Amino acid sequence: MCDQPTKKPHRTHELKFRKSSYSATANDCVEVAGSPRASLVRDTQNRGLGTLVFGSAEWRAFLGSVKDSTR
Repeated sequence: MCDQPTKKPHRTHELKFRKSSYSATANDCVEVAGSPRASLVRDTQNRGLGTLVFGSAEWRAFLGSVKDSTR
């Protein structure tokens, strides 16, 4: 789902995934990692099932809508 074609696949083992501080004690959450071209999202409990890749513009739009809905 990148807004630009990916020349090389992302090597998720080289990325630093982080989990929300709001889910520190819960296991039902997602992890996010940033790369220069995209944001990657994966399920904390099922990391081996794959990663969703969002282009920078898509990720900014998502974050903006989440921030707007919490106001």
